[in-house]
Amino acid sequence: MSAKVRVRFAPSPTGPLHIGGVRTALFNYLFAKKHDGDFILRIEDTDQNRYVEGAEEYIIEALNWCNIPYDEGPGKEKSYGPYRQSQRKDLYQKYAQQLIDSGHAYYAFDTPDQLAALRTEYEEKGETFIYNWHNRDHLNNSLALSKEDTQKKLNSGEAFVIRFKVPQNQEINLRDEIRGEMKVNTQVLDDKVLFKSDGMPTYHLANIVDDHLMDITHVIRGEEWLPSLPLHQLLYQAFGWDVPKFAHLPLILKPKGQGKLSKRDGDKLGFPVFPLAWTDPKTGEVSTGYREEGYFPEAVINMLAFLGWNEGEGSEKQFYSLSELIQAFSLQHVSKGGSKFDPDKTKWFQHHYMQQATVEKLVEDLQKILDEKNINSSKSHLHKVVELLQERATFVEDFWNQGSYFFQPPTSFDEKAMKKAWKSDTPALMKDLLNQLEEVEDFSQENLQAEIKTWITSKEIGFGKIMQPFRLSLVGSMQGPDVFAIAALIGKEETIARIEKAIDFTNDQ
Repeated sequence: MSAKVRVRFAPSPTGPLHIGGVRTALFNYLFAKKHDGDFILRIEDTDQNRYVEGAEEYIIEALNWCNIPYDEGPGKEKSYGPYRQSQRKDLYQKYAQQLIDSGHAYYAFDTPDQLAALRTEYEEKGETFIYNWHNRDHLNNSLALSKEDTQKKLNSGEAFVIRFKVPQNQEINLRDEIRGEMKVNTQVLDDKVLFKSDGMPTYHLANIVDDHLMDITHVIRGEEWLPSLPLHQLLYQAFGWDVPKFAHLPLILKPKGQGKLSKRDGDKLGFPVFPLAWTDPKTGEVSTGYREEGYFPEAVINMLAFLGWNEGEGSEKQFYSLSELIQAFSLQHVSKGGSKFDPDKTKWFQHHYMQQATVEKLVEDLQKILDEKNINSSKSHLHKVVELLQERATFVEDFWNQGSYFFQPPTSFDEKAMKKAWKSDTPALMKDLLNQLEEVEDFSQENLQAEIKTWITSKEIGFGKIMQPFRLSLVGSMQGPDVFAIAALIGKEETIARIEKAIDFTNDQ
């Protein structure tokens, strides 16, 4: 086995990549980079019935968006390729035959109907049918048949599968890097199918062969594969190969904690479970993604890292850059138990990274939103808007949702605010304010504030009587940053035009 650390992420292209899969890819990536190793992407597409068009491209795009690109894989071919199992299928038959020749596997000719009948028969007795040591010598397979009868069946083209011959009554010592030592007796294992009647390997055979041929040193995968660990270790031993180290990651649980997080949970509670949006090619159903919802990849990665890992006792650090995660990561600090998914915590991470983002980056992102709306604005104007709103923003979309009035006048006025702020004497006061604004030459925030506040004080009227309708005129509601900052940014001409429009609007009511 390679002295260099080599790990792989091996998804099936059966649909969009769930964030649980992204978390598995992330932990593989962090482990590889921590140990100066290689992170490999292998596409496990042996089950052609479940293959979904576009899923492989989606997986690659998702990893790239998350900033966890692979070192080897489709499009990054190296000497261990090809990296799609469907392009490696000629390899697997040879290894299945090797297991038959060494007595570790056998041909099974049982038809689906025969197996269904056996399951029914066992159920009627209150038992569960398991194809293994206690019945395999009496079933329709090469262990029960003579060599001649087996050969006749093979020559005649009769359908068969190749099953692994699990040793009888053997204690297997297993080790998981997260869960520690375990023991399993082979009496409880079934003789899994390794090679199917359609000439394709099952996951178990293809996985072991590929991991061996690709020099994989550590298999870091989801907890759902833990029951397969005894079989996989037996397969390595049957081939006489070095066994890699295994680590099975805990489940990502529903927000309430019961059961594995699913797409249904996201649909019901209104959060994405996919990194990118996905359109189902069969139904046309669109599922949203973190990218399209406006999340930064850094926020998603930071959130995922904490689903099942922390730096250790005493550490209160919450925010990690990718390079910090690489330095801090270890399998010893991955938890055994599942982790509840918390959509609010994800937004909390997003808000943090919004505050860390450069104004230049946010200006670029906001520009894209304005382009879609056919709104022209100068870079310097956008720069000032971002600086004013960044502190209260969580998503780039918030700059528009909370600050559209910086780019266009309000088209309506909040009804509740209007009732509260716009009294019978307000139009006259607003006209007085207009006269004051006309006189102001230096329309900067500081000067506007000084001049208008001095004027209000001299009039001996409450600040609210001027400031509330002033804000309402500019914004259309009572939201937004300092009203003098808004006026300064939209400029004297626009400020006056909006107040006049508000007066006209109320006169028409």
